[in-house]
Amino acid sequence: MGLIILALALFTSLSETTASPLSIRSPYAVKDSHPIPLGWEKVRRAPAQDRIHLQIGLNHGRFDELEKHLYQAEIDEFVKPAKETTDQVREWLLDFGIHELRYSPAQDWINVQIPVYLAESLLDTQYHIYRHAEDGSTVLRSAQWSLPKHLHVHINAVHPTNAFLRTRQQSKRVMARSLVSPTDLEGDGLPTYKELEKIDRTQMGHMEIPNIKDMPSNPSTLQACNRLATSPLCLRTLYGTLDYTPQLTGNNHIGIVNYLDQVNNQSDIEIFLGKYRSDAVGAAYQINTVLIANGSNQQAPVTQDQVAQMGTIGLEGNLNAETVIGLAYPIPLTTYNVGGKAPFQNSKFTTHNQNEPYLEWLQYVLAQPDLPQVITTSYADEEQTVPYWYARRVCQGFAQLGARGVSVLFASGDEGVGADEMCFSNDNSSKPMFLPTFPASCPYVTAVGATRGLGPEIAGFDARTDFIGGGGFSNYFPRPAYQKEAVDGYLAGLGDMHGGLYNRNGRGYPDIAVRGYHYITVWNGTSRIIDGTSASSPAAAAIFSLINDALLAEGKPVLGWLNPWLYSGGFKGLTDVRAGSNPGCNTAGFPAKEGWDAATGLGTPGELIKYQWFPMLKSLALDRQYRETRPWYMRPFDK
Repeated sequence: MGLIILALALFTSLSETTASPLSIRSPYAVKDSHPIPLGWEKVRRAPAQDRIHLQIGLNHGRFDELEKHLYQAEIDEFVKPAKETTDQVREWLLDFGIHELRYSPAQDWINVQIPVYLAESLLDTQYHIYRHAEDGSTVLRSAQWSLPKHLHVHINAVHPTNAFLRTRQQSKRVMARSLVSPTDLEGDGLPTYKELEKIDRTQMGHMEIPNIKDMPSNPSTLQACNRLATSPLCLRTLYGTLDYTPQLTGNNHIGIVNYLDQVNNQSDIEIFLGKYRSDAVGAAYQINTVLIANGSNQQAPVTQDQVAQMGTIGLEGNLNAETVIGLAYPIPLTTYNVGGKAPFQNSKFTTHNQNEPYLEWLQYVLAQPDLPQVITTSYADEEQTVPYWYARRVCQGFAQLGARGVSVLFASGDEGVGADEMCFSNDNSSKPMFLPTFPASCPYVTAVGATRGLGPEIAGFDARTDFIGGGGFSNYFPRPAYQKEAVDGYLAGLGDMHGGLYNRNGRGYPDIAVRGYHYITVWNGTSRIIDGTSASSPAAAAIFSLINDALLAEGKPVLGWLNPWLYSGGFKGLTDVRAGSNPGCNTAGFPAKEGWDAATGLGTPGELIKYQWFPMLKSLALDRQYRETRPWYMRPFDK
């Protein structure tokens, strides 16, 4: 029997509403419809007896108050749906003979399994099998669905209905190249893009990477860093963590989330650590791996057939794990390998579904009693390809994690403000527009952009290697109060630049930026160089995890949701970036300027003050004078 997932998102207002009749015989009306995307064709009606796993998501009854409350005992109460919503949905299902209902811990999800014919009656629709012309993949979908009128105010979305899925199984937002020798370098010490493409990727080049054993006790970044390749020694020196010894006080962990068949290959990680962080070699086999929704955990070498079919599986996962361990060892690492599929709306730039099933992961972790205090994810989707109902629900899940004391970090994307020639709305209007990314656009995550260069760093852009850090303004989420002053000042300085191409009232991102240039990564036994915010986000996560270690050692709570603290005072531990931009959409993009900007956020590690970032941020986090003046959203620091 075929099995698909059907998800209904339901909502109610915070105020009391007038009771509606519970009869299933109230008139039906169309709730949502969408044209069949290009490339898909209807094949046949779906088999009536096939089973559907129905997931019903109820809106959080008092979500607006969630930010003010920070302990798990309170969180479930604030996300718990209103009784009227729960009652009406339950009665609706019972009237259709659906009796076996399974609830999530917060009662905001209901799970049932029903046959297709019953789902068709429930939604007054017809399901068909659709096939994609390019690869022959098939999905079960309905082009339009309806609900009884009295449920329209409670049910926000249903999946799967008219959201078409086509997952391309390959790593994204990274560029992989074999290491090159110094003789391949030109000019400023960096190879051109064409030269990098000519390098045999199966052979490891010979290049001298500075070793910690050869360093003085107080090395400079020029001594610790090779201009071609970024190593853990370079990052630890640049960020000022080289002389910090984690004290491992309390239950301090760091987490990585892998999607799209990405894994963390232990033998590759062992090779990497043996070369670049020899004291941490054993950590390669101490990673706690959690599989969710049939996630993969392949530890055998990747075959050529797999590369041909799925791309460089494991490259992104290895980059994340090697970066985190290289910086944060011996803080324990947990990785979540997530399977499943997410809803998708195609655009001119994104024609294949590469969107990540964030809700699969969130439903799992939000039900766990213990979580890592810092979690990083190196994925970014074009915001408009994520259905709004799905993005909103996912963003609320990240807020729940923040309220539980988890710092959630996401890469800001690697396309600048959008890929050239591809910057148009997907609402059939063909309106020119910049292309913001999600989840970086969610106000409850910390979006991490990228820089390059050493002393000073500049906004991450290098035309030779197509390296551009993402940044911009959300079309889905309004600007949060914590960043209003910083972003308003930046917009005032922009004036009419790029007028009409972005939402001046949207949430601005990134929040911070970290070096994202030429990271050494071992994959399939070979060393590669990778660019992008996929490297920046785990590097930032490692630093914040070390700060949590220092806080716990002082008997203080961990950082939790980072953004309000960063914007209200934590930015003093960052170096402002005032050069460069993030080009895209056939424009120069947003320029880096004094203060916050849409290319590098509040700032980045730098050398204006030696060892500035980690010691300064740690000092600010420990400084109690911030406690007396900060607003309610900084109260995770309170005991």
